[in-house]
Amino acid sequence: MSNNSLRLVWVYPDLLSTYGDQGNALMVERRARQRGLDVSRVDVRSDQPVPTSGDIYLIGGGEDRPQRLAAERLRRDGGLSRAASNGAIIFSVCAGYQILGHEFVNDLGEREQGLGLLDVVSTRGEGERCVGDVLGDIDPHLGLPPLTGFENHQGVTHLGPTARPFARVRFGRGNGTGDGTEGAYNDTVFGTYMHGPVMARNPLIADLLLKLALDVNALPPTDDRWYEALRAERIAAATQPA
Repeated sequence: MSNNSLRLVWVYPDLLSTYGDQGNALMVERRARQRGLDVSRVDVRSDQPVPTSGDIYLIGGGEDRPQRLAAERLRRDGGLSRAASNGAIIFSVCAGYQILGHEFVNDLGEREQGLGLLDVVSTRGEGERCVGDVLGDIDPHLGLPPLTGFENHQGVTHLGPTARPFARVRFGRGNGTGDGTEGAYNDTVFGTYMHGPVMARNPLIADLLLKLALDVNALPPTDDRWYEALRAERIAAATQPA
């Protein structure tokens, strides 16, 4: 951070912004401003360089071809990888999550190199597509309440030894591996299949990113009644029989 301003970067909204994922950027902004924090947001399109001076980077989901294009441009640009090396916080969803791993299967059916920021490898599932509401328990080390979100993906993501599961599902498919894991993270890089947008359903995830960026253990409290009502509604939907 510089001049007490938190720098938020929304990466490639022209390629990776499905199922309302841009709402995550809006949520981080709002949660910061509710605490009186000065936050500046930059939306970086795929024909622009990714700045390396951001504090929090957000990446959404996308269709198969835009995902391949995004991976190619992020590899060539190098800015996101350099930001990660500088300790920036990165939160990714669905296609963005796969891009942060070592590799995924692209729209041509070929293995596509990812950025290697998460120790995961994604393949294409052979069974039913993972679609529907999800309920899970976030890794206790992160100190967050249960996870609620919406998944819609064909990908199957396998975690390597240095990646921790972001959550373990009670309902839903998560990473699609059958082991109950959902998403992955290391110290400052997070990935999930959850849409929703996930931070509207789980505002304390946005708060976690803010605390990591600010290097603080707590933030001033806010009025979360609206979010809690939404969470209760979506958790109930996930637990009801189809």
